[in-house]
Amino acid sequence: MHRRQFLEHLAGGSAAGFLAAGTEAPARPNMLIAVADDWSFGHAGAYGCRWARTPAFDRVAREGLLFQRAYTPNAKCAPSRAALLTGRNPWQLKAAANHTCIFPPEFKTYPEALGEKGYFVGKTGKGWAPGKAEDASGKPRQMAGAPFDRHTAEPPTAAISRNDYAANFAAFLDSAPKDKPWCFWYGSTEPHRAYEYGSGAARGGKKTGDLDRVPECWPDNQTVRNDLLDYAYEVEHFDRHLGRMLALLDERGMAAGTLVVVTSDNGMPFPHNKGQAYHDSNHLPLAVRWPQGIRQPGRRIEDFVSFIDLAPTLVELAAVPWASTGMAPAEGRSLVEIFRSAKEGQVVAGRDHVLIGKERNDVGRPNDAGYPIRGIVKGGMLYLHNFQPDRWPGGNPETGYLDCDGSPTKTEVLKSRQIPEQKRFWDLNFGRRPAEELYDLRQDPDCVRNLAGEPRHRAAAARLKEQLFRELRRQEDPRVLGQGHIFDQYPYGEESMRNFHERYTRGEKVKAGWVNESDFEKIPDR
Repeated sequence: MHRRQFLEHLAGGSAAGFLAAGTEAPARPNMLIAVADDWSFGHAGAYGCRWARTPAFDRVAREGLLFQRAYTPNAKCAPSRAALLTGRNPWQLKAAANHTCIFPPEFKTYPEALGEKGYFVGKTGKGWAPGKAEDASGKPRQMAGAPFDRHTAEPPTAAISRNDYAANFAAFLDSAPKDKPWCFWYGSTEPHRAYEYGSGAARGGKKTGDLDRVPECWPDNQTVRNDLLDYAYEVEHFDRHLGRMLALLDERGMAAGTLVVVTSDNGMPFPHNKGQAYHDSNHLPLAVRWPQGIRQPGRRIEDFVSFIDLAPTLVELAAVPWASTGMAPAEGRSLVEIFRSAKEGQVVAGRDHVLIGKERNDVGRPNDAGYPIRGIVKGGMLYLHNFQPDRWPGGNPETGYLDCDGSPTKTEVLKSRQIPEQKRFWDLNFGRRPAEELYDLRQDPDCVRNLAGEPRHRAAAARLKEQLFRELRRQEDPRVLGQGHIFDQYPYGEESMRNFHERYTRGEKVKAGWVNESDFEKIPDR
């Protein structure tokens, strides 16, 4: 490498990173994308958490970048993963805005594109899911890469997957051609429910007193605290496999040339969180390491980053022009300029907000209607617009609120409706909502005090709404263009969901996950 070229690389002159030793062309990095299932922001040692131990995530953050403001545009598995894989917001992906959809064949994913451009591509565990994905000829698609799931191991609890994710990563590396870069998707099914109740204390050595706080939207009791510890125990299972994967990269001399991205698909599977649009629903952990291509590791980044930014980043680093991939135009913006910078905090001034929202998640309402929301996070505020406030946000009471994962915490919240001094918990999690919500995240991170109706906050709400709707119109979101009904008309992509719907319409109880009989309620008076 000539001295001028080397200095250009140090200044960030190459999108594909430093030159590989002894070559004349920029090295295309290997890529390890690790996606936990239902892991919320802040629950990692790197963020100061004491009750979820994550040494592997912490290492990636320490040796790379730790993002403080990373968000998914939709806090549910399938639409969130669709955004990550395509670089487009869910409302720009037709049926893929919904959970358990039939994925439109016209939208290609970055693993499919990189596989066509010289990368060896594979995955273990959960890729894009749940739903059905086929190409135009009816052939199943490998949305996140070819599966490597042969190796299993005895899990620490019966509720945890038998997939030996790290062993399957090793099998992938053994299969990778020596003359090709590779891209691997590690999709754990932890900490998705169900959990073995009490496992955090009994197996993880945790104590309910380790928790510094319980979010204001749930009762603070031993049941809820144990549920949180069980969740943390499964977060740690994800992290242990990540640690084994990092060790494999070290052992094989691949660490320097491998981009490692660690995140989650949506927030924790608790009421008021996963599947909703509050701050903890969409705000996610994110750490990125790439020794050959990130300047000044150890930085904390305050820029607002969306999942739609990841596909453009990975395609750019693969030195592939987006126009040649066959992917639909990306809405997201590559993070490479942040990798090149030496700045900490806010690196790119224009990254000052993100858009979020949701359409139909699961069964649980008449005619399979969703609960459509759009929102914007900016300037320490969260503005939400609920398009159908007459509907139940968590699903109808008589269905057991199926738009919320069953859990001990869910049952505790539902029980609170019968206790006058605790009924606020039911109201916050399952009660009907107004058309507009506004929260000051600096004072109210749990989003329990709606400011939208207060005169002194009307101007702020109006400004955020105007920007939100202006950007959604530019993105041709059917919901704001008067065509939002199409999201409720798309069919389900899994037989189980279609069966749930048929049974529900016949008036049967439809159970999903950890549900008590008491979860099925009569429609409240208000």
